[in-house]
Amino acid sequence: MRVGTGLLKKAFVKSYGCQMNAYDATRMADVLGAEGYTATDTAEDADVVILNTCHIREKAADKVYSELGRLRVLKAARAEAGQETRIVVAGCVAQAEGAEILSRAPTVDVVVGPQNYHRLPDLLARSRTKRVVDTEFPVENKFDHLPTRRTLGVTAFLTVQEGCDKFCAFCVVPYTRGAEVSRSVAAIRAEAERLIAGGAREITLIGQNVNAYHGVGLDGGAATLPDLMRTIAALPGLLRLRYTTSHPNDMAPDLVAAHGDIPALMPFLHLPVQSGSDRVLKAMNRKHTADAYRALIAEVRAVRPDIALSSDFIVGFPGETEAEFAETMRLVAEIGFASAYSFKYSPRPGTPAAEWADAVPEDVKSARLQALQALLDEQRHAFNASFVGATVDVLVEKAGRHPGQVAGKTPHLLPVQFDAPTSTIGTVVPVRIVRAGSNSLFGEAVADAAAA
Repeated sequence: MRVGTGLLKKAFVKSYGCQMNAYDATRMADVLGAEGYTATDTAEDADVVILNTCHIREKAADKVYSELGRLRVLKAARAEAGQETRIVVAGCVAQAEGAEILSRAPTVDVVVGPQNYHRLPDLLARSRTKRVVDTEFPVENKFDHLPTRRTLGVTAFLTVQEGCDKFCAFCVVPYTRGAEVSRSVAAIRAEAERLIAGGAREITLIGQNVNAYHGVGLDGGAATLPDLMRTIAALPGLLRLRYTTSHPNDMAPDLVAAHGDIPALMPFLHLPVQSGSDRVLKAMNRKHTADAYRALIAEVRAVRPDIALSSDFIVGFPGETEAEFAETMRLVAEIGFASAYSFKYSPRPGTPAAEWADAVPEDVKSARLQALQALLDEQRHAFNASFVGATVDVLVEKAGRHPGQVAGKTPHLLPVQFDAPTSTIGTVVPVRIVRAGSNSLFGEAVADAAAA
């Protein structure tokens, strides 16, 4: 119920950043749904507005404050119409900024870190008398207090691990998400079963460092990520399995082997390397070398030759020379990536690198990023084009942009659009690729396959 009226309460969640945030956004909607809220697609129509923030990208906090400025105007306009609006800042910026958000943005009612959003109903209630900040790392496991998932679809993210113990010099995750914690196989399996019952046919296991997973197994012993994968892959109704995001140092031999041993595990691997320079990698505290990364990729390709590779790159890290940047370009050219995320280095308050003075000039960073992205785009376009004329299996996820069209993804995570009835949603359809666009493939269903 809307406070003070007999109308239905509505909640709007805007999420920034990684897949973990996307998962958290759906779970916050579930928490409020259990309290009688329904989801709305616009802040203008919402009684509760949640900004689920990310602190990884450049100027992330600035974007949040800019959005809060817009929401301040909206909140005032709704108040004049007799409608109450509660504003919540959640996620990693909330964890990092804490009480400063309340100081800088008087319109905010609640600030809550990513480990505490299961407390949202209580925090909203408490904020009626006093604005609230909850960024402590709780003793209890938030997953034990979350309601049954309500947001369902053909594909779903499932958090299996949170936090990171790596302490890369540029990264805030260990400070905003805490130490590595893994859920039990039993809890993950139960959530996966509910997702499958709700229509999920593809599940992506996610974590800040998912291949460091070390949960309690079904037998009470320690379980690795491949152990967990085999349990989930065996569930009836599941067609595809993925995982992200990984660290090279936790890519153990059994995980490499899983890419050849588990049929449901799709041929796509996102494995951030960040730089091709050993000196820069050491400064980043990555604890791996460029050649170790090359060797690891060779091992994965040996068991799964058609693997599609994705990675992360940072250019202009403090002290990076032209020769060191050239090493990154050489690594990219040698390995070849189907997709990648690349960024100019920007300091994150509280991280070691933020205190370093040997910054690379902004114009140099921009030029290096442009050169790197040009090479990565060339590789991406070539990878996409390699499927033209081939027939690929597409898991249909939704209706397409145009009438009579549906959209889905290939095993290599490439979006595909083609003509077929919506009855194919949730099924795998063989599709002949006829054209590669900049971001999608276009095809035609193989005769009679869509009707099968």
